[in-house]
Amino acid sequence: MAKKKRAKPHIGFTESLIIIICILLILGYLIIIKAQSPQVPLFLAVILLMFYGFARGFSWDTVMKGIEEGIKPGIIPLVIFLMIGILIATWIYSGTIPTIMYFGFKLISVKFFLPMVFVACSLIALVCGSSFTTISTLGIAFIGISETIGINLGLTAGAIVSGAFFGANVSPLSGTANLAAAIGNVDLYEHIKSLVWTDLPAWVLSFAIYLMVGVKHTDANLPLIVSMSKELQANFWITWWVLLPVALLLVTAWLKVPAVPSLAFGAALAVMIGWVHKPISINQLSNYIMNGYVAHTGNAAMDQLLSKGGISSMLSSLSLIIFALTLGGLLIRLGIIKSLITGIEKVINSAGKLIFATAVTCFGVNILVGEQYLSIILPGESFKESFVKRHLAPTYLTRVLSDAGGAINAIIPWSVSGVFISGALQLKPLQYIPYAFFPIIVAVLTILVGFVLSRKING
Repeated sequence: MAKKKRAKPHIGFTESLIIIICILLILGYLIIIKAQSPQVPLFLAVILLMFYGFARGFSWDTVMKGIEEGIKPGIIPLVIFLMIGILIATWIYSGTIPTIMYFGFKLISVKFFLPMVFVACSLIALVCGSSFTTISTLGIAFIGISETIGINLGLTAGAIVSGAFFGANVSPLSGTANLAAAIGNVDLYEHIKSLVWTDLPAWVLSFAIYLMVGVKHTDANLPLIVSMSKELQANFWITWWVLLPVALLLVTAWLKVPAVPSLAFGAALAVMIGWVHKPISINQLSNYIMNGYVAHTGNAAMDQLLSKGGISSMLSSLSLIIFALTLGGLLIRLGIIKSLITGIEKVINSAGKLIFATAVTCFGVNILVGEQYLSIILPGESFKESFVKRHLAPTYLTRVLSDAGGAINAIIPWSVSGVFISGALQLKPLQYIPYAFFPIIVAVLTILVGFVLSRKING
Protein backbone atom coordinates (compact mmCIF):
# COMPACT_ATOMS: atom_id res chain seq x y z
CA MET A 1 0.00 0.00 0.00
CA ALA A 2 1.42 3.35 -1.04
CA LYS A 3 2.24 5.81 1.66
CA LYS A 4 -0.23 8.69 1.78
CA LYS A 5 1.40 12.01 0.94
CA ARG A 6 1.08 14.60 3.69
CA ALA A 7 -0.88 17.70 2.70
CA LYS A 8 1.12 20.89 2.40
CA PRO A 9 0.46 23.18 5.37
CA HIS A 10 -1.34 26.44 4.71
CA ILE A 11 -1.25 29.57 6.86
CA GLY A 12 -4.40 31.66 6.34
CA PHE A 13 -4.95 35.41 6.53
CA THR A 14 -5.95 35.62 10.21
CA GLU A 15 -3.06 33.42 11.34
CA SER A 16 -0.64 35.37 9.13
CA LEU A 17 -1.87 38.64 10.61
CA ILE A 18 -1.36 37.35 14.16
CA ILE A 19 2.18 36.20 13.28
CA ILE A 20 3.04 39.59 11.79
CA ILE A 21 1.64 41.46 14.79
CA CYS A 22 3.68 39.26 17.15
CA ILE A 23 6.87 39.85 15.14
CA LEU A 24 6.26 43.61 15.07
CA LEU A 25 5.60 43.65 18.82
CA ILE A 26 8.87 41.78 19.48
CA LEU A 27 10.85 44.11 17.20
CA GLY A 28 9.12 47.26 18.44
CA TYR A 29 9.53 46.43 22.14
CA LEU A 30 13.17 45.38 21.96
CA ILE A 31 14.40 47.93 19.40
CA ILE A 32 12.36 51.04 20.25
CA ILE A 33 11.45 50.65 23.93
CA LYS A 34 14.50 48.71 25.15
CA ALA A 35 16.82 50.45 22.64
CA GLN A 36 18.58 47.20 21.67
CA SER A 37 20.62 46.79 18.52
CA PRO A 38 18.29 45.33 15.85
CA GLN A 39 20.43 42.22 15.25
CA VAL A 40 19.33 40.36 18.40
CA PRO A 41 15.57 41.10 18.07
CA LEU A 42 15.66 40.07 14.41
CA PHE A 43 17.59 36.91 15.27
CA LEU A 44 15.00 36.10 17.96
CA ALA A 45 12.15 36.65 15.48
CA VAL A 46 13.89 34.36 12.96
CA ILE A 47 14.36 31.58 15.52
CA LEU A 48 10.74 31.77 16.71
CA LEU A 49 9.41 31.78 13.14
CA MET A 50 11.58 28.79 12.19
CA PHE A 51 10.24 26.69 15.03
CA TYR A 52 6.69 27.89 14.45
CA GLY A 53 6.91 26.88 10.79
CA PHE A 54 8.21 23.43 11.75
CA ALA A 55 5.47 23.06 14.38
CA ARG A 56 2.85 23.96 11.74
CA GLY A 57 3.99 21.12 9.56
CA PHE A 58 6.58 22.65 7.25
CA SER A 59 9.69 20.53 6.75
CA TRP A 60 13.11 21.76 7.83
CA ASP A 61 14.04 21.66 4.14
CA THR A 62 11.28 24.17 3.39
CA VAL A 63 12.41 26.37 6.26
CA MET A 64 16.04 26.32 5.08
CA LYS A 65 14.93 27.02 1.50
CA GLY A 66 13.17 30.11 2.84
CA ILE A 67 16.39 31.31 4.46
CA GLU A 68 18.33 30.64 1.27
CA GLU A 69 15.79 32.44 -0.94
CA GLY A 70 15.64 35.36 1.48
CA ILE A 71 19.39 35.95 1.49
CA LYS A 72 19.89 35.45 -2.28
CA PRO A 73 18.49 38.88 -3.37
CA GLY A 74 20.77 40.56 -0.86
CA ILE A 75 24.05 39.05 -2.06
CA ILE A 76 24.88 41.90 -4.46
CA PRO A 77 23.90 44.63 -1.93
CA LEU A 78 26.09 42.88 0.65
CA VAL A 79 29.07 42.95 -1.72
CA ILE A 80 28.30 46.60 -2.50
CA PHE A 81 28.39 47.35 1.24
CA LEU A 82 31.87 45.87 1.52
CA MET A 83 33.01 47.78 -1.57
CA ILE A 84 31.71 51.04 -0.13
CA GLY A 85 33.62 50.37 3.11
CA ILE A 86 36.76 50.02 0.98
CA LEU A 87 35.83 53.11 -1.06
CA ILE A 88 35.48 55.29 2.04
CA ALA A 89 38.90 54.24 3.38
CA THR A 90 40.68 54.76 0.04
CA TRP A 91 38.98 58.10 -0.60
CA ILE A 92 40.17 59.43 2.73
CA TYR A 93 43.69 58.16 2.00
CA SER A 94 43.71 59.79 -1.45
CA GLY A 95 42.41 63.08 -0.06
CA THR A 96 39.11 62.92 -1.97
CA ILE A 97 36.80 63.26 1.04
CA PRO A 98 39.10 65.74 2.86
CA THR A 99 39.16 67.89 -0.33
CA ILE A 100 35.35 67.91 -0.53
CA MET A 101 35.28 68.98 3.13
CA TYR A 102 37.93 71.68 2.55
CA PHE A 103 36.11 73.31 -0.35
CA GLY A 104 32.85 72.79 1.49
CA PHE A 105 34.15 74.98 4.32
CA LYS A 106 34.98 77.67 1.74
CA LEU A 107 31.78 77.58 -0.26
CA ILE A 108 28.94 76.65 2.10
CA SER A 109 26.96 79.24 4.06
CA VAL A 110 25.93 78.18 7.57
CA LYS A 111 22.48 79.70 7.15
CA PHE A 112 21.84 77.82 3.90
CA PHE A 113 23.84 74.70 4.73
CA LEU A 114 20.90 72.29 5.05
CA PRO A 115 19.10 73.25 1.80
CA MET A 116 22.45 73.26 -0.04
CA VAL A 117 23.20 69.75 1.24
CA PHE A 118 19.74 68.63 0.13
CA VAL A 119 20.13 70.13 -3.36
CA ALA A 120 23.71 68.86 -3.84
CA CYS A 121 22.78 65.29 -2.88
CA SER A 122 19.68 65.46 -5.10
CA LEU A 123 21.76 66.47 -8.13
CA ILE A 124 24.56 63.93 -7.61
CA ALA A 125 22.11 61.06 -7.06
CA LEU A 126 20.14 62.18 -10.13
CA VAL A 127 23.32 62.10 -12.23
CA CYS A 128 24.74 58.81 -10.97
CA GLY A 129 21.43 57.07 -10.14
CA SER A 130 22.67 55.77 -6.80
CA SER A 131 21.63 56.92 -3.34
CA PHE A 132 24.29 54.72 -1.72
CA THR A 133 27.14 56.25 -3.73
CA THR A 134 25.91 59.76 -2.91
CA ILE A 135 25.62 59.05 0.81
CA SER A 136 29.01 57.32 1.06
CA THR A 137 30.85 60.18 -0.67
CA LEU A 138 29.20 63.58 -0.38
CA GLY A 139 27.29 62.42 2.69
CA ILE A 140 30.39 61.65 4.75
CA ALA A 141 31.96 64.99 3.77
CA PHE A 142 28.80 66.92 4.70
CA ILE A 143 28.59 65.13 8.06
CA GLY A 144 32.18 66.21 8.74
CA ILE A 145 31.37 69.82 7.82
CA SER A 146 28.16 69.72 9.90
CA GLU A 147 30.01 68.56 12.99
CA THR A 148 32.59 71.31 12.54
CA ILE A 149 30.12 74.18 12.11
CA GLY A 150 27.85 72.93 14.88
CA ILE A 151 24.69 71.86 13.02
CA ASN A 152 22.64 68.93 14.33
CA LEU A 153 24.04 65.76 12.70
CA GLY A 154 20.59 64.15 12.52
CA LEU A 155 19.26 67.13 10.54
CA THR A 156 22.21 67.02 8.17
CA ALA A 157 21.87 63.27 7.69
CA GLY A 158 18.15 63.73 7.03
CA ALA A 159 18.94 66.26 4.29
CA ILE A 160 21.56 63.93 2.80
CA VAL A 161 19.18 60.96 2.78
CA SER A 162 16.26 63.00 1.42
CA GLY A 163 18.32 64.41 -1.44
CA ALA A 164 19.97 61.08 -2.27
CA PHE A 165 16.69 59.16 -2.38
CA PHE A 166 14.91 61.83 -4.40
CA GLY A 167 17.69 61.80 -7.00
CA ALA A 168 17.77 58.00 -7.13
CA ASN A 169 13.96 57.86 -7.40
CA VAL A 170 13.77 60.07 -10.52
CA SER A 171 17.05 59.16 -12.21
CA PRO A 172 16.85 57.12 -15.44
CA LEU A 173 20.02 55.36 -14.24
CA SER A 174 18.41 54.20 -10.99
CA GLY A 175 17.89 50.49 -10.43
CA THR A 176 14.62 51.04 -8.52
CA ALA A 177 13.20 53.35 -11.22
CA ASN A 178 13.99 50.83 -13.95
CA LEU A 179 12.59 47.95 -11.87
CA ALA A 180 9.31 49.76 -11.11
CA ALA A 181 8.85 50.64 -14.79
CA ALA A 182 9.58 47.04 -15.82
CA ILE A 183 7.06 45.62 -13.33
CA GLY A 184 4.32 47.83 -14.77
CA ASN A 185 5.42 47.32 -18.39
CA VAL A 186 5.79 51.09 -18.71
CA ASP A 187 8.30 53.14 -20.68
CA LEU A 188 10.98 54.34 -18.24
CA TYR A 189 10.54 58.00 -19.09
CA GLU A 190 6.73 57.74 -18.85
CA HIS A 191 7.23 56.34 -15.35
CA ILE A 192 9.60 59.19 -14.39
CA LYS A 193 7.13 61.72 -15.88
CA SER A 194 4.38 60.30 -13.62
CA LEU A 195 6.52 61.05 -10.55
CA VAL A 196 6.03 64.79 -11.17
CA TRP A 197 2.74 64.47 -9.28
CA THR A 198 4.41 63.25 -6.10
CA ASP A 199 8.19 63.53 -6.06
CA LEU A 200 8.41 67.16 -7.23
CA PRO A 201 5.95 68.50 -4.60
CA ALA A 202 7.67 66.35 -1.95
CA TRP A 203 11.05 67.80 -3.02
CA VAL A 204 9.75 71.38 -2.85
CA LEU A 205 8.16 70.82 0.58
CA SER A 206 11.35 69.17 1.88
CA PHE A 207 13.48 72.03 0.53
CA ALA A 208 11.18 74.57 2.22
CA ILE A 209 11.47 72.75 5.57
CA TYR A 210 15.27 72.51 5.38
CA LEU A 211 15.38 76.20 4.41
CA MET A 212 13.18 77.25 7.36
CA VAL A 213 15.13 75.11 9.82
CA GLY A 214 18.49 76.10 8.32
CA VAL A 215 18.06 79.89 8.55
CA LYS A 216 17.95 79.54 12.35
CA HIS A 217 21.62 78.56 12.22
CA THR A 218 23.45 81.86 11.88
CA ASP A 219 26.53 81.39 13.98
CA ALA A 220 29.51 79.25 13.04
CA ASN A 221 32.62 78.51 14.99
CA LEU A 222 34.88 80.41 12.56
CA PRO A 223 38.13 79.80 14.47
CA LEU A 224 37.39 76.05 14.45
CA ILE A 225 36.60 76.11 10.71
CA VAL A 226 39.88 77.91 10.01
CA SER A 227 41.74 75.45 12.24
CA MET A 228 40.09 72.45 10.54
CA SER A 229 40.92 73.82 7.08
CA LYS A 230 44.58 74.22 8.05
CA GLU A 231 44.65 70.70 9.52
CA LEU A 232 43.20 69.31 6.28
CA GLN A 233 45.82 71.10 4.21
CA ALA A 234 48.63 69.96 6.51
CA ASN A 235 47.65 66.28 6.59
CA PHE A 236 45.98 65.54 3.25
CA TRP A 237 46.48 66.28 -0.43
CA ILE A 238 43.98 69.08 -1.06
CA THR A 239 43.66 69.52 -4.82
CA TRP A 240 41.07 69.23 -7.58
CA TRP A 241 43.01 66.20 -8.91
CA VAL A 242 41.81 64.00 -6.05
CA LEU A 243 38.22 64.49 -7.23
CA LEU A 244 38.92 62.29 -10.26
CA PRO A 245 37.48 59.17 -8.48
CA VAL A 246 34.20 61.09 -8.06
CA ALA A 247 34.19 61.91 -11.78
CA LEU A 248 34.96 58.27 -12.59
CA LEU A 249 31.94 57.08 -10.58
CA LEU A 250 29.70 59.51 -12.43
CA VAL A 251 31.05 58.36 -15.80
CA THR A 252 30.63 54.67 -15.00
CA ALA A 253 27.08 55.40 -13.86
CA TRP A 254 26.28 57.03 -17.21
CA LEU A 255 27.83 54.08 -18.99
CA LYS A 256 25.61 51.79 -16.88
CA VAL A 257 28.56 49.88 -15.45
CA PRO A 258 27.30 47.73 -12.52
CA ALA A 259 27.85 49.07 -9.01
CA VAL A 260 30.49 46.53 -7.90
CA PRO A 261 33.04 47.18 -10.71
CA SER A 262 32.28 50.94 -10.56
CA LEU A 263 33.13 51.06 -6.86
CA ALA A 264 36.20 48.87 -7.44
CA PHE A 265 37.45 51.24 -10.18
CA GLY A 266 36.79 54.25 -7.93
CA ALA A 267 38.74 52.70 -5.05
CA ALA A 268 41.63 51.61 -7.31
CA LEU A 269 41.97 55.10 -8.83
CA ALA A 270 41.92 56.63 -5.34
CA VAL A 271 44.74 54.30 -4.24
CA MET A 272 46.84 55.30 -7.27
CA ILE A 273 46.26 59.01 -6.65
CA GLY A 274 47.00 58.63 -2.94
CA TRP A 275 50.20 56.71 -3.64
CA VAL A 276 51.50 59.54 -5.86
CA HIS A 277 51.29 61.93 -2.92
CA LYS A 278 52.02 59.55 -0.06
CA PRO A 279 53.42 56.12 -0.99
CA ILE A 280 52.57 53.33 1.45
CA SER A 281 53.44 49.65 1.78
CA ILE A 282 51.13 46.87 0.63
CA ASN A 283 50.65 45.90 4.29
CA GLN A 284 49.51 49.40 5.20
CA LEU A 285 47.17 49.50 2.22
CA SER A 286 45.72 46.12 3.22
CA ASN A 287 45.19 47.46 6.72
CA TYR A 288 43.28 50.49 5.34
CA ILE A 289 41.10 48.20 3.23
CA MET A 290 40.33 45.85 6.11
CA ASN A 291 40.20 48.16 9.13
CA GLY A 292 39.64 51.58 7.58
CA TYR A 293 41.74 54.71 7.40
CA VAL A 294 42.94 56.02 10.76
CA ALA A 295 43.85 59.71 10.81
CA HIS A 296 46.78 60.93 12.93
CA THR A 297 46.57 64.71 12.63
CA GLY A 298 47.02 65.53 16.29
CA ASN A 299 43.54 67.11 16.30
CA ALA A 300 41.12 64.82 18.16
CA ALA A 301 38.02 66.13 16.35
CA MET A 302 39.68 65.78 12.95
CA ASP A 303 40.98 62.29 13.76
CA GLN A 304 37.46 61.21 14.70
CA LEU A 305 35.93 62.66 11.54
CA LEU A 306 38.42 61.04 9.18
CA SER A 307 39.00 57.66 10.80
CA LYS A 308 36.41 55.67 8.84
CA GLY A 309 35.75 52.95 6.32
CA GLY A 310 37.20 49.52 5.73
CA ILE A 311 35.58 46.09 5.43
CA SER A 312 35.36 45.65 9.21
CA SER A 313 33.22 48.80 9.57
CA MET A 314 30.51 47.15 7.49
CA LEU A 315 30.42 43.75 9.21
CA SER A 316 27.87 44.77 11.83
CA SER A 317 25.63 46.17 9.09
CA LEU A 318 26.03 43.00 7.06
CA SER A 319 24.88 40.81 9.96
CA LEU A 320 21.80 42.99 10.41
CA ILE A 321 20.89 42.78 6.73
CA ILE A 322 21.38 39.00 6.69
CA PHE A 323 18.97 38.54 9.63
CA ALA A 324 16.42 40.91 8.05
CA LEU A 325 16.59 39.11 4.71
CA THR A 326 16.36 35.74 6.48
CA LEU A 327 13.18 36.83 8.26
CA GLY A 328 11.74 38.08 5.00
CA GLY A 329 12.61 34.86 3.19
CA LEU A 330 10.87 32.77 5.85
CA LEU A 331 7.75 34.93 5.71
CA ILE A 332 7.60 34.50 1.94
CA ARG A 333 8.39 30.76 1.91
CA LEU A 334 5.82 29.94 4.60
CA GLY A 335 3.20 31.78 2.55
CA ILE A 336 2.57 34.43 5.19
CA ILE A 337 3.18 37.42 2.90
CA LYS A 338 1.04 35.89 0.13
CA SER A 339 -1.84 35.21 2.55
CA LEU A 340 -1.77 38.80 3.76
CA ILE A 341 -1.76 40.23 0.23
CA THR A 342 -4.58 37.88 -0.86
CA GLY A 343 -6.62 38.93 2.18
CA ILE A 344 -6.04 42.60 1.44
CA GLU A 345 -7.11 42.15 -2.19
CA LYS A 346 -10.51 40.76 -1.08
CA VAL A 347 -11.54 43.99 0.67
CA ILE A 348 -10.53 46.32 -2.18
CA ASN A 349 -13.63 47.79 -3.81
CA SER A 350 -12.40 51.07 -5.29
CA ALA A 351 -9.44 52.50 -7.18
CA GLY A 352 -8.47 54.68 -4.22
CA LYS A 353 -8.44 51.70 -1.88
CA LEU A 354 -6.36 49.74 -4.39
CA ILE A 355 -3.71 52.46 -4.48
CA PHE A 356 -3.79 52.74 -0.68
CA ALA A 357 -3.54 48.96 -0.27
CA THR A 358 -0.58 48.80 -2.69
CA ALA A 359 1.23 51.56 -0.80
CA VAL A 360 0.57 49.94 2.57
CA THR A 361 1.75 46.57 1.24
CA CYS A 362 4.96 48.19 -0.07
CA PHE A 363 5.51 49.74 3.33
CA GLY A 364 4.73 46.45 5.08
CA VAL A 365 7.14 44.44 2.92
CA ASN A 366 9.80 47.08 3.64
CA ILE A 367 9.28 46.56 7.37
CA LEU A 368 9.16 42.78 7.24
CA VAL A 369 11.67 42.01 4.49
CA GLY A 370 13.84 45.11 4.53
CA GLU A 371 14.91 44.80 0.90
CA GLN A 372 14.15 47.61 -1.53
CA TYR A 373 13.75 45.52 -4.68
CA LEU A 374 11.48 42.94 -3.04
CA SER A 375 9.33 45.80 -1.70
CA ILE A 376 8.76 46.76 -5.33
CA ILE A 377 8.51 43.28 -6.86
CA LEU A 378 6.12 41.55 -4.41
CA PRO A 379 3.37 44.24 -4.28
CA GLY A 380 3.87 45.03 -7.97
CA GLU A 381 3.36 41.47 -9.17
CA SER A 382 0.50 40.92 -6.67
CA PHE A 383 -1.58 44.00 -7.55
CA LYS A 384 -0.72 44.41 -11.25
CA GLU A 385 -3.84 42.58 -12.47
CA SER A 386 -6.07 44.55 -10.07
CA PHE A 387 -4.91 47.83 -11.67
CA VAL A 388 -5.72 46.40 -15.12
CA LYS A 389 -9.20 45.26 -14.00
CA ARG A 390 -9.99 48.76 -12.67
CA HIS A 391 -8.70 50.38 -15.88
CA LEU A 392 -6.06 52.38 -14.04
CA ALA A 393 -3.02 53.56 -15.98
CA PRO A 394 0.01 51.37 -15.23
CA THR A 395 1.91 54.54 -14.20
CA TYR A 396 -0.37 54.67 -11.13
CA LEU A 397 1.12 51.35 -10.07
CA THR A 398 4.74 52.21 -10.92
CA ARG A 399 4.51 55.54 -9.09
CA VAL A 400 3.33 53.83 -5.90
CA LEU A 401 6.04 51.19 -6.20
CA SER A 402 8.78 53.84 -6.51
CA ASP A 403 7.49 56.10 -3.74
CA ALA A 404 6.17 53.63 -1.17
CA GLY A 405 8.41 50.71 -2.12
CA GLY A 406 11.72 52.33 -3.03
CA ALA A 407 12.01 55.67 -1.22
CA ILE A 408 10.45 54.54 2.06
CA ASN A 409 13.20 51.93 2.51
CA ALA A 410 15.43 54.73 3.79
CA ILE A 411 13.45 55.20 7.00
CA ILE A 412 13.21 51.55 8.08
CA PRO A 413 15.99 51.09 10.69
CA TRP A 414 16.78 47.44 9.81
CA SER A 415 16.30 47.72 6.06
CA VAL A 416 19.21 47.46 3.64
CA SER A 417 19.12 51.23 3.13
CA GLY A 418 18.60 52.07 6.80
CA VAL A 419 21.51 49.91 7.88
CA PHE A 420 23.76 51.30 5.18
CA ILE A 421 22.94 54.92 6.03
CA SER A 422 23.53 54.31 9.71
CA GLY A 423 26.87 52.59 9.04
CA ALA A 424 28.18 55.08 6.46
CA LEU A 425 27.25 58.21 8.41
CA GLN A 426 28.02 56.70 11.83
CA LEU A 427 24.62 57.64 13.25
CA LYS A 428 21.81 55.68 14.88
CA PRO A 429 18.78 55.35 12.57
CA LEU A 430 16.49 57.24 14.95
CA GLN A 431 18.89 60.20 14.81
CA TYR A 432 18.21 60.86 11.12
CA ILE A 433 14.81 59.23 10.40
CA PRO A 434 12.68 62.07 11.91
CA TYR A 435 14.51 64.53 9.63
CA ALA A 436 14.38 62.49 6.41
CA PHE A 437 11.43 64.52 5.16
CA PHE A 438 11.36 63.48 1.50
CA PRO A 439 10.70 59.72 1.97
CA ILE A 440 7.97 60.49 4.53
CA ILE A 441 6.26 63.20 2.48
CA VAL A 442 6.42 61.34 -0.85
CA ALA A 443 4.81 58.22 0.68
CA VAL A 444 1.88 60.30 1.98
CA LEU A 445 1.54 62.20 -1.30
CA THR A 446 1.47 59.08 -3.45
CA ILE A 447 -1.58 57.86 -1.51
CA LEU A 448 -3.35 61.25 -1.62
CA VAL A 449 -2.63 61.79 -5.31
CA GLY A 450 -3.77 58.26 -6.04
CA PHE A 451 -7.13 58.90 -4.37
CA VAL A 452 -7.62 62.22 -6.19
CA LEU A 453 -6.68 60.94 -9.64
CA SER A 454 -8.65 57.71 -9.26
CA ARG A 455 -11.78 59.70 -8.30
CA LYS A 456 -11.33 61.84 -11.41
CA ILE A 457 -11.18 58.71 -13.56
CA ASN A 458 -14.15 57.08 -11.84
CA GLY A 459 -16.07 60.32 -11.91
